[in-house]
Amino acid sequence: MAHKQKTDGQQPEALATFARSARSGGKKPDDVGLTATRDTAPIPGNLKREQKAAAKVLAEGATGRDKGAEKAVDALPDRTRKGH
Repeated sequence: MAHKQKTDGQQPEALATFARSARSGGKKPDDVGLTATRDTAPIPGNLKREQKAAAKVLAEGATGRDKGAEKAVDALPDRTRKGH
């Protein structure tokens, strides 16, 4: 899904760039540079939800116990932009 937001001067979303590289045989496509395109523009998110999800991931890694990280991460936007 392409996002229709202004990209002037923004850096590309890292995970979108990695995903595009993975879909291009492991090589970064020539059109992906230091400035975001509409396919690699940052995706707005909810910082509080992202921080809570990250805390759950770290807690699971540290304790080895289920803290609900998978559910919390799945509720966040897909930053790989499948299908591009």
